Amino acid sequence: MTQYLDFEKPLAEIEGKAEELRALGRANAEMDVESEAKALDAKAVQLLNDLYKDLTPWRKCQVARHPERPHCQDYIAALFTEFTPLAGDRNFADDHAVMGGLARFEDQPVMVIGHEKGNDTKSRIDRNFGMARPEGYRKAIRLMEMAGKFGLPVITLVDTPGAYPGKGAEERGQSEAIARSTEKCLQIGVPLVSVIVGEGGSGGAVAFATANRVAMLEHSVYSVITPEGCASILWKDSEKMREAAEAMRMTADELKALGVIDRIIPEPRGGAHRDKAATIAAVGKSISAMLKELAKKDGGTLVNDRRQKFLNMGAKGLAA
Repeated sequence: MTQYLDFEKPLAEIEGKAEELRALGRANAEMDVESEAKALDAKAVQLLNDLYKDLTPWRKCQVARHPERPHCQDYIAALFTEFTPLAGDRNFADDHAVMGGLARFEDQPVMVIGHEKGNDTKSRIDRNFGMARPEGYRKAIRLMEMAGKFGLPVITLVDTPGAYPGKGAEERGQSEAIARSTEKCLQIGVPLVSVIVGEGGSGGAVAFATANRVAMLEHSVYSVITPEGCASILWKDSEKMREAAEAMRMTADELKALGVIDRIIPEPRGGAHRDKAATIAAVGKSISAMLKELAKKDGGTLVNDRRQKFLNMGAKGLAA
């Protein structure tokens, strides 16, 4: 059953009426309801197009958080073969909010790392809703070091509201772990490509996305803080999240104009959750293209280009 966002309520009513008509038709074979149901379907398609034609930043944020959106596990299962998960930071524990391991992408050996939010109540609690603790970032560091040692390209899939801000995480060095993960991204002499598939929140996202190439799904968001958090700090009112989302320039179009990301991956009309297979295929195509762009560069060039990319970040938008 489709979960509708608050701005999709009119769409939910139309699609619900179409389904009710079809249910009546199934219950009473003498009733001819299909023509009326098809008319409602057409109306729903038009409304969906209208709703998604020009989404506000806050609505894009809502779409990026949709619980049925494809997650890291979905991308790994569909795009990678021979995936061998690697667990633990060899120090404290295994953080289930971060998954990663060795795999093949288009028959090329790679290291894939990503945030996993979970897809039901039990798995979301187990995955801590995609909010990694220090051991998650230290696991990522370990996997990136392994990739660098064996010359494997690194692919990261970013989907987190931010690193977990709990007391235990802070006691175990959350900020240091994020900084070390970001530093490791800048150091490894192998191609590093990143895709923001949902939320890219704060340093928790940057720790995976400091890459040679960064792509974003069309309705994903990438920002220093959530709109609610920004509104709470600036206006002492989390209900001003719409104004915050507008001001933060967190959408794919705005971030590409600033030079923060390199490419935008189109989503099916209505968001990634309405056609997961098409979305996953588009992400795979984008990853393939980014890896091909980097394939002939040596380790030193990759490191230097990555460093320069982030030193130049924002200059394009400021100059404009």
